[in-house]
Amino acid sequence: MDFYPVAIEKLIEEFSKLPGIGYKTAQRLTLHVLNLPKEEVEGFSKALIEARGTIKYCSVCGNFTDTDPCAICSNPSRNKHLICVVEEPKDIMAIEKVREYNGVYHVLHGVISPMHGKGPDSIKLKELISRMNNEVKEVIVATNPNVDGEATAMYISKLLKPLGVKVTRIAHGIPVGGDLEYADEVTLSKALEGRKEI
Repeated sequence: MDFYPVAIEKLIEEFSKLPGIGYKTAQRLTLHVLNLPKEEVEGFSKALIEARGTIKYCSVCGNFTDTDPCAICSNPSRNKHLICVVEEPKDIMAIEKVREYNGVYHVLHGVISPMHGKGPDSIKLKELISRMNNEVKEVIVATNPNVDGEATAMYISKLLKPLGVKVTRIAHGIPVGGDLEYADEVTLSKALEGRKEI
């Protein structure tokens, strides 16, 4: 766009590279940043550079960390018999917010997706298999309930069952506060399949 100086257009372009940020949101973010005091902008840019320079992946589970192994893997009070397999580090953050799970994690960094050219070798499956020992009793597969997540879950189950490890899948179904009339057939089917006694 010709009505903004080049520096502003460049900043809008950079913000729009972030997931879920379209041009209008990138424009609002840019104009907001330009109206901040210089010290706040410098603090923001310093935090970005510091995070990018110090945050790495845990060598055990693949989560984001600034120490290796991460705080979860090195915590002696976590249940090492239980591994929850997730697609991305952000999934760990979601599960940890609930404060119900006390096991450890394994981040796949993706899912098997033939449509996107991602096979089993494209994600951290070898690393998961290498973690299987006599200590691990159960692996909870918490991939997303979509075609690729389900295919990945089935693949993991077929890999781990011969090793004598119990493989479970997180439940799927009607969300709390949801209405049955708005649920699709697959969601209703999963809800009926995963029913439990009350």
